Amino acid sequence: MRAIWKGAVSFGLVNVPVRLYSATENHDVQFRQVHRTDGGRIKYKRFCSKDGEEVAYDDIAKGYETEDGNMIVLTDEDMADLPTRSSKEISVEKFVPEDQIDPMLLDKSYYLEPDKSAAKPYVLLREALEVQGRMAIVTVSIRTRMTMAVLRVRDGVIVMQTMLWPDEVRAADFATIEDQEVSDKEMSMARMLIDELAGDYDPSEFEDDYALAVEALVKAKLEGGEVQHVESDEEESGEVVDLLAALARSVEKAKASRGESAPAAKTPAKKAPAKKAAPATKTAAKKSTTKKAATKKAPAKKTAAKSSAAKKSAPKKKAS
Repeated sequence: MRAIWKGAVSFGLVNVPVRLYSATENHDVQFRQVHRTDGGRIKYKRFCSKDGEEVAYDDIAKGYETEDGNMIVLTDEDMADLPTRSSKEISVEKFVPEDQIDPMLLDKSYYLEPDKSAAKPYVLLREALEVQGRMAIVTVSIRTRMTMAVLRVRDGVIVMQTMLWPDEVRAADFATIEDQEVSDKEMSMARMLIDELAGDYDPSEFEDDYALAVEALVKAKLEGGEVQHVESDEEESGEVVDLLAALARSVEKAKASRGESAPAAKTPAKKAPAKKAAPATKTAAKKSTTKKAATKKAPAKKTAAKSSAAKKSAPKKKAS
């Protein structure tokens, strides 16, 4: 890894020289815009919307559009007069309990590595944070702009996570959920389902199906072979007539996926089509859409009737 910033953590009269490294990297599939017929890259030129002339990069300035539609041009000279901070210091403002930091406020993550001469005060800060169960609220300037951040410990390393400003988090206002009530039976069944699906988080159980599918597609194209189009499995309708029955079926599927034997769930008789309850979220796991096959398989025959939910084994869940 290459350090992107050098400075020092300052708390009280103690300074800990550190280097900053990006703790995450983006593995999203990246596409290019190309000409469909020959694959040539698409290029863009900058034109002025008023006179239609092409504008050189050196002639481009920042513009701030007001609410009434006026455009205020801000030059480099204007921006140079703004208050900026170029301090190479991560200044600890206070130490707060970990549970006071809303995860929604956390943004970009960085690793802090100490200089060899600062290993001891670094370890001291790390141990103190862990023992006290607190995070350090800090201010830091990255690329001249001051931002808030927290220092916390992860796997024996101090991590700095920049924070959003409070006004950057939008408030949720959903009137449709305010007056909803659930019955005791529905709550009991929901708790049972949660217990059946409870476990520890293991990142290795999940994979990016979309990225794998794109890689397989590109490889097939590159090798000149036939692209395999995998037919998606039939899924039940997203509309559930009986919420309690849906929860019961979900519990049975969860048990079946764990290999547990369980009596078949009693499914209540279907209500008249005119009386439909609000749709409920399906909890059944979806099968992975990325199947590696050397030969093309014939499509499976569709059966007229669906198997009982209690006998149907749910496939291993994978993140999409």
